[in-house]
Amino acid sequence: MNFVPSLAVSGKAAGQFFTPESVARSLVQWVVRSPGDGLIDPSCGDGALLTHHPQSRGIEQDPYSAWVARERVPSAAIDCTDFFTWAAGTSERFDCAAGNPPFIRYQSFKGLSKNAAAAICRAVGVRLSGLTSTWPAFLIATASLLKPDGRMAFVVPAEIGHAPYAKELLEYLLSAFSTVHVIAIREKLFPQLSQDCWLLYCDGRGGMTLDVCFSRVDHFEPFPEPPIPDEVVRWSRLILDWRGRLRPLLIPTDARERYLSISTDSKAIKFGDFAKIGIGYVSGDNEFFHLSPSQARLHKIPTEYLVTTVRRGRSLQSNVVDQHLVERWQAADEPCLLLNLPPTGGLPETVSRYLGTDQGNEASKRYKCRVRLPWYSVPGVSRPDYFLQYMSGTDVRLARNDAGAVCTNSVHAVHLRDAQKARNALSSWGSDYTKLSCELEGHPLGGGMLKLEPSEAGRISFIGEGLVPPPIFAEALSLLRRWRHQR
Repeated sequence: MNFVPSLAVSGKAAGQFFTPESVARSLVQWVVRSPGDGLIDPSCGDGALLTHHPQSRGIEQDPYSAWVARERVPSAAIDCTDFFTWAAGTSERFDCAAGNPPFIRYQSFKGLSKNAAAAICRAVGVRLSGLTSTWPAFLIATASLLKPDGRMAFVVPAEIGHAPYAKELLEYLLSAFSTVHVIAIREKLFPQLSQDCWLLYCDGRGGMTLDVCFSRVDHFEPFPEPPIPDEVVRWSRLILDWRGRLRPLLIPTDARERYLSISTDSKAIKFGDFAKIGIGYVSGDNEFFHLSPSQARLHKIPTEYLVTTVRRGRSLQSNVVDQHLVERWQAADEPCLLLNLPPTGGLPETVSRYLGTDQGNEASKRYKCRVRLPWYSVPGVSRPDYFLQYMSGTDVRLARNDAGAVCTNSVHAVHLRDAQKARNALSSWGSDYTKLSCELEGHPLGGGMLKLEPSEAGRISFIGEGLVPPPIFAEALSLLRRWRHQR
């Protein structure tokens, strides 16, 4: 991999992790059908793809990378500019495209570039949400520059298999190409990144298809052409069964069908059927509002203004948060006490002195604090019935709240609405079926972690009374964990 560490903006911030030579060569081989084909790489970086078809057009925003690409491929036409603003004004059209678009999060995607990207997407009927990363817009804008019957092949993040905005992208591609083929790769293409990457191949620009082609490979090997699909799946079924997610296609068809038959059975129960699941409070300044027992004693904070808190998911070390666990936190002098002050009424002098410390003055200026009145009263503090890990490693931990603790927004707070239904369902929390449901409803975050948004957690399914999960679920569970690099 050719990673350039001397860029003015770090590679990670700029989304620049350059394409391995073997991947670059394969992508170009997939799309170039004759020496005279016009190829565009919309984020050409150091020119890794252009070396395999030098009569090409490359766009690269970073001046140093563009200079390297020009030196490396002098026959290519390389523009140092923003791709979206360039694409919005160009009349050039291309036979094919290949690339590795920058994976820049929505927080850093702004200004004229974002406006141009949004305009291009709207022109083809796609409205991406404000939470969308840059790469879907790169693919849509590139597709708009292809001639009829054009092809494109790209490295894409594995979130194409689960991100909400991936559904909008795939629906557009299905309406714009006669072939849409996603190649899932288990081993990392970029070992230094926590994020996994897959490959996307589209053919027949100007056509349309009702099906998604899907391939699963353990590790990348150079292919002169895209692999034969393992499955060709009707998009309407993916929408109906999996809300357009491709990640369930990683497990065998029979396991998916058995899971769906049980999860849609009248006896099956979803977590959201009997519980409200949401994130905990946002303090605005965790270091100030979370005190250790020794800090509380030092500042003489009365106990009635302190409440035990679960600060992060890894604090859930068993299936119950009880007084014994709290005492261990206290014995280790962990900052496990939330300063829980009422929004009205007077405060003891010792508390007022703590609020007036330098640390308190700094906390009061932080955004979450300065926009609330009073700044020191943390909203959304509640004592849930259970705590659920937001992000987890192998197993998702669910812990009963016997200690009457509260939790931060790093942990899900579970409030039961139907105690009887909860008792029936939660007894099967440790079953392979429910563990598999966590994998299918959640999504990999990178670094081997599984993330569950509140809406995803609400869809976790429990085995109904009298239903026995087949052994195939254990195999499917193990397989999905291997795909997110957990054993």
